[in-house]
Amino acid sequence: MYALADVEQFASVNLKCDPEKAIELRERYAGILPGWHMNKTHWNTVQLNNDVDDIMLRELIQHSYELVFAALPKKVRDEIALG
Repeated sequence: MYALADVEQFASVNLKCDPEKAIELRERYAGILPGWHMNKTHWNTVQLNNDVDDIMLRELIQHSYELVFAALPKKVRDEIALG
């Protein structure tokens, strides 16, 4: 799991994040908070109608996916890469 959101009321999304980067992002953006109901070291909640623009949101989603993908067993990564 690399993203978690309420599909009925899409106001925010929880995204996995490198712990050092997570702290930096929280200091820089009012719309990025420690992950709601998640491990606050590794997850951020990104509020969608705040100061995080669409480009940054896409980068954060990609970062989250890459962290989760890298943690998968090599066999699973290879299977996903082959599609």
